[in-house]
Amino acid sequence: MESMDARTALALLEWQIELGVDETIGETGIDRYALSATSTAQARPRAAAQDARAAAPPASAPADPFADPVAVAAATAMAAGSLADLRAAMAAYAHCDLKRGARNLVFADGVPGARVMVIGEAPGREEDQAGKPFVGAAGQLLDRMLAAIGLSRGENVYITNVLPWRPPQNRDPKPEETAMMRPFLERHVALADPDVLVLMGNFSCEAVLGTRGITRLRGNWAQAMSKPVLPMFHPAFLLRRPAEKRKAWEDLLTLKSWLRDD
Repeated sequence: MESMDARTALALLEWQIELGVDETIGETGIDRYALSATSTAQARPRAAAQDARAAAPPASAPADPFADPVAVAAATAMAAGSLADLRAAMAAYAHCDLKRGARNLVFADGVPGARVMVIGEAPGREEDQAGKPFVGAAGQLLDRMLAAIGLSRGENVYITNVLPWRPPQNRDPKPEETAMMRPFLERHVALADPDVLVLMGNFSCEAVLGTRGITRLRGNWAQAMSKPVLPMFHPAFLLRRPAEKRKAWEDLLTLKSWLRDD
């Protein structure tokens, strides 16, 4: 077999990345020529199990191509009477293609019913693997930011995202994805019933406030979803622009003052 030149190998690698591949299936290669004949017999039970799984009904019904995804989301979300019902409804929602490439539904973390509800944008790689929001480097920074004003996801903060599934390659959420998941977010806020919403980043502001421009919006109170809203820089942005942490600290003090005076 002819060896592959570097340019061809790089092109194939870029193609796989474009398709959404971000890790290998196994850490070591397999010499399939060295497999013994007994592997065929060993594979039969696995094949039978795969056939059984293939014959099993799907976890959710396929999406109706003629249905309005936003209308379906609104009706489904409103029917949820609890956070557990809402999570199940989101898991069964078939109109968002992001779920096809995600490992886990990232629903929420923290204390339901807490006074502060943080809304991020979308899960990243670490969040997709863990099934929880804000667990990577940005999440660790968020925890430190909250701790600086006496808040903690383990005691008095509830955290979720606009999108519950990771976009491929951590790309920005598309407008249609945000639109179809917004009814679920509205219902999530209603069921969690916090005293205040903290919006982390541009896409959270766009989903909740209908506008972007986090540099202009941050630190300025607004009203949405029947709640007071405080936009802030996303922790991931602060990791890239550490000089902006001073402004984030000002916003945290604004939140602390509001919680104390309310």
